[in-house]
Amino acid sequence: MNLYDKLLKYRVSDYYPMHMPGHKRNKDLLTMVNPYSIDITEIDGFDNLHHAEEVLLQGMERAADLYKSHFTGYLVGGSTAGILTGISACTKKGDKILVARNSHKSVYHGIYLNELEPVYIYPQTEPQFGISGGIFPEKVEEMLIKHPDIKLVVLTSPTYEGILSDIKSIADITHKYGVPLMVDEAHGAHLGFHPGFPKGSVGLGADIVIHSIHKTLPALTQSALIHVNGNLADVEEIKRYLAIYQSSSPSYLLMAGIEQCITLLKEKGEELFEEYYNQLTLFYNRMEGLKYLRILTGDRVKSNGYFAFDPSKIVISVKGLEKNGIDLYTCLLKQYHIQMEMVSKDYILGMTSIGDTREGFKRLGDALLEIDNQYKECRLQDNKNSDKKENEDESGNNSRNEKDLMLQKNTIEKSDNKQVGDYADNHVYPQRVMSSNDAYNRPREVILLSDSIGRITAEYINLYPPGIPLLVPGEKISKDIYLKIIGYQESGLSIQGLEDTGKCIKVIKNET
Repeated sequence: MNLYDKLLKYRVSDYYPMHMPGHKRNKDLLTMVNPYSIDITEIDGFDNLHHAEEVLLQGMERAADLYKSHFTGYLVGGSTAGILTGISACTKKGDKILVARNSHKSVYHGIYLNELEPVYIYPQTEPQFGISGGIFPEKVEEMLIKHPDIKLVVLTSPTYEGILSDIKSIADITHKYGVPLMVDEAHGAHLGFHPGFPKGSVGLGADIVIHSIHKTLPALTQSALIHVNGNLADVEEIKRYLAIYQSSSPSYLLMAGIEQCITLLKEKGEELFEEYYNQLTLFYNRMEGLKYLRILTGDRVKSNGYFAFDPSKIVISVKGLEKNGIDLYTCLLKQYHIQMEMVSKDYILGMTSIGDTREGFKRLGDALLEIDNQYKECRLQDNKNSDKKENEDESGNNSRNEKDLMLQKNTIEKSDNKQVGDYADNHVYPQRVMSSNDAYNRPREVILLSDSIGRITAEYINLYPPGIPLLVPGEKISKDIYLKIIGYQESGLSIQGLEDTGKCIKVIKNET
């Protein structure tokens, strides 16, 4: 079956999308005629994205008015085009750039293309869910003092899982040192449209903000925006690099879809977000009935010292349970026909938007409560078996019983402090031996992954989604990193960049 036929078949199925894009295939939200009938190029009267003067300029100005930015540009290559543009416009070859280590792979590509020297800043770790958190403002200032020649600061907020950094405080700090702040807010285009959600970075002082509106708003995949404020980022340089990194024949379908999305938010945004937030609130209230599965919430995030949480992200933890994230993900997919956005060893992630329906929230809530009750039944059965064994054991061998109970506890309620597969573990970040540019210019070879400890990687190794590099070319493969990769593979997660179906890895060839 070819792709088109597979899409048509999937279109009429009952699988519910708890994933991007944000339109959720909701035909009641936005409609479009047959795409072939309006697919054009830069013909008379329809403007040119790279020299916008008429209808496209007006559309981008309406977007800038909605987000309160000085300049807003359409992106038809996703946030990646905006990230590459922002980095290139604010740096020159060889410059230093301060980067959050949990940045998307496109940030690393920008570093490579511009031959920059990255200075890494590491996110906090959320201890209960084991996910990467925000960046402390004081750490940003510490790095700017230590490296006064940094030309740009790049952070991700919110993260894939919805944790935000204190962008206002960070922007105040970077501006004090005359350094622009670029925020990869790909997952936050919806922020600020309702008081129940945190504010967006555009209004908090960030100089450049990138939005993937297709992720959390009703727009077609690849649709994104770049916003510029202040005078630390040169708008003309931004425009110049947009013309480099974007197609010279941008899709009018995508641009029309962006315009439709902006118009919808201007005309019905308040009403749609009110209904959406009410449905989210009802869902979270229902989830208070869970006994074993845990849902990440703003209260839980703030109690661990994080700045804010985006409730549109539904993060469901199985940490400490006898089933892992893959098991829960598969159960929801196969038994309940709910397609989640992402799976990790200890949690799964669902993405919501104004495109979601009441039925969708109810289906997910019903499924999680039912699954949680099954965990309860498993626990009851385990306890009955344990009681029966104790009653039959007349030897009085308490030491053996204690050992059996401890083994059972370790099986059901694992402590993951030393287990592999936890990206947010600050103790397993790799050592940078050379720049990614140097690594790409060295002779390379493919070896078994099992033989790679101590070698220098020659390729990006990404956990996808979300596309955050575990290894960047030029970094040493430590035993911890090796075990981390093996742990992800054993959990059934997707690792990009390895060779021969994950058995081999490309490394720098040893000099003889």
